Amino acid sequence: MEPKKTNPPRNFGLERELEVYQHGATGKKLSIPVSLSLLEQKAKEALDPRAYDYVTGGAGGENTMRANLEAFYRWRIVPRMLRDVSARDLSVELLGAKLPAPVVLGPVGVQGIIHSEAEVASGRAAAELGLPFVISTVSSRPMEEVAHAMGAGPRWFQLYWSKNPELTASMLQRAERAGYTALVVTLDTSMLGWRERDLERSYLPFFSCEGLANYFTDPVFRAALKQSPEKDPAEAVRLWASIFTNNALAWEDLAFLRQHTKLPIILKGILHRDDAARAVDRGVDGVIVSNHGGRQVDGAIAALDALPGVVRAVNGSVPVLFDSGIRRGADIMKALALGARAVLIARLYIWGLAAAGEAGVRDAVLNLLADFDLSIALSGFTSCRELNASVLARADDSLHAHRSGQP
Repeated sequence: MEPKKTNPPRNFGLERELEVYQHGATGKKLSIPVSLSLLEQKAKEALDPRAYDYVTGGAGGENTMRANLEAFYRWRIVPRMLRDVSARDLSVELLGAKLPAPVVLGPVGVQGIIHSEAEVASGRAAAELGLPFVISTVSSRPMEEVAHAMGAGPRWFQLYWSKNPELTASMLQRAERAGYTALVVTLDTSMLGWRERDLERSYLPFFSCEGLANYFTDPVFRAALKQSPEKDPAEAVRLWASIFTNNALAWEDLAFLRQHTKLPIILKGILHRDDAARAVDRGVDGVIVSNHGGRQVDGAIAALDALPGVVRAVNGSVPVLFDSGIRRGADIMKALALGARAVLIARLYIWGLAAAGEAGVRDAVLNLLADFDLSIALSGFTSCRELNASVLARADDSLHAHRSGQP
């Protein structure tokens, strides 16, 4: 038997725990609370109530938001004992790149209503951690500015597909020139869902020119205006509103994207296995199982409940990513066990942004990664590759096994 290596492996979760405890012993604190409920509360206190509701709220009675969280509760992790978990590797391969962890900072628009540095702060935090940041079409800062702030950090561009094909092509070309390495096409927002919180407040930030930086800096968009957005912002907002969504799109239109970009194309918003199979047939490079965090269709299927069917339909031909409801390390573990290659987070890092800017984003993500690392280690696993459905039990099945004395 070969002797074990003398150099101790890095135990990220334990190191993070000790860092927090040591901070406390010296009177220091992280930039944000560790408790997620306290973090959200701090974010709420820092934000205009309209901005808080815009980010935190969902469609209708917010039943889909609740379903997303409840779906995680229905799956339980089955820890295994007496396994050597002293060396762990959280990395994953995705789109030809190696990520240090299976986490992507997902697209969240209009971050200017959350913090003055907006997407620049979020992008810098992601770059420092080596994790991809997905900038939204409706970002508060132009994609080029965020790319510059991120340096060599991995970044993807999320597309809201406009009615104006020339504008869409221009956005794609700009993203490529700015070093974005993947295209995330959001399919579930061909129109805005019925969001009662925003409607009650009569609040849509775009009408105050928030989230329109990519439009106002685009040559095609500016050429369609009689005056520049700086001189007549009202006209610019009206033009944006007239072309923002495109509910006439069909599967055949994906060919347009392939004609105008060399970037890998990932479709976001897939919930039905037949749509997943169609996406593969159309030659896309990945799919994201998502219900837009419950912001579009009230009463829709929980994203986690849709994940296994999509994974089966794709059958390993393209990576399946997961979005909607990730809050904790155990959530990541469950999504990966059900077939996701990586997960996207959104509200979690936005709460960090609201509470403490770039440092808040970084600390929120680091806490999540530490929680994930400890979750897999304490369950007897050392890498994401080891996670599969055998790691989990349905809540009702585990309860029955406990009552019957079964293992």
